[in-house]
Amino acid sequence: MLRLDSYPMLARIVFPVTLAGVLLLTLLPARFLPDLGGAVTLHDDKLHHAIAFAVLAALGSLGWPEHKTRLIVVLAFTGAAIEVLQGSQLIGRDLDGFDWVADCAGMACGLTIAGWTKRRVGGLP
Repeated sequence: MLRLDSYPMLARIVFPVTLAGVLLLTLLPARFLPDLGGAVTLHDDKLHHAIAFAVLAALGSLGWPEHKTRLIVVLAFTGAAIEVLQGSQLIGRDLDGFDWVADCAGMACGLTIAGWTKRRVGGLP
């Protein structure tokens, strides 16, 4: 069983792995997408963005609770950069500002979940 003081350390390990996975999936060129299991609809795409950034925000908030503002700025910039890169010819996907809105909504949900978790578990910073 994990001790309460090990959660921040675990979150600090899992966060960069999750971020790398999100970047890989979002920046994968369009020609490789069918190999991942089919087409993604418009609503699925927004949901995927929101879930990915909710997980990132929750992990980041648990791992670095004293740097929440910096986390928000970095994740918001990351989401915007993903959209710009997705719009490049090299990747061949669509630049969609609503994906960034979904990223920000996901961050808000993730921060809320992390705050709830900290209060519920107790003892976390």
